[in-house]
Amino acid sequence: MDSRSPFVISTHDLARQPGTLRTVERAVPAPEDFGTAVMWVVPGSDIRLDLRLEAVMEGVLISGGAAVDLQGECSRCLREITEHRTVEVSELFFYPGAREAALADGDEEAEDMLELEGELLDLEPVVRDAVVTAMPFRPLCEESCRGLCAGCGERLDDLPADHEHVDVDPRWAALAGLGAAATEDDDAADGTDGEEN
Repeated sequence: MDSRSPFVISTHDLARQPGTLRTVERAVPAPEDFGTAVMWVVPGSDIRLDLRLEAVMEGVLISGGAAVDLQGECSRCLREITEHRTVEVSELFFYPGAREAALADGDEEAEDMLELEGELLDLEPVVRDAVVTAMPFRPLCEESCRGLCAGCGERLDDLPADHEHVDVDPRWAALAGLGAAATEDDDAADGTDGEEN
C-alpha cells in the first residue's frame, strides 16, 4: 500500500475505540482505468469523496458517497454520453489478523475480507467496485434511442421518418440486367433507339 496515495486514509485518530467517528472529504484524481469498456470515470477528473469512518468492534466501517463524472458511448447509436453520478460507498475494514482468524475458523468468505494495514486503509478498490457496479451495463443516450440505420450507419433519430434504403438482392441482379437488355432490343427493333418520335 502506498501511504502517499490520495485513496489511503489513516485511522490513527479513531484509536480502536468503538463508536469513535470521523468524516473525510477529499477530491481524488481518477485513475486511467476506472470503469468498463462502455462507460468510465473521466480520467484525471475529481472523484469527490464524502465519507464517514466509524470504529466498531471488528474494525473501521466506511460509509458515504463518491461523486464522479462519467463518460461513455450509447450502446445503440455510439453517441457520446456524459453524466454526473454519486454512488453509495459502504465497507468494513477489519483490524489486522481478522482474516487469518476467520479462515482458521472455517469461514470460506473470509478470503474477501478487507483489512487495515497497520492503521491505514486503501479506499481505491472499494470506490472502484462501488462506481463500476453502479454503471449501466448498456448505457443509452436516451431511453427512446432507435440506434443506427443498418443501411447507412447514421443515427435513426437524426434521419427523416421516411428514410429507407432499397436493397437489391444480388440473386435478382441478372434478371434486372435482362430486363434492361430486352428494353434496348425492343427500342432497336422499332428504330427508336429509346427515343420518342
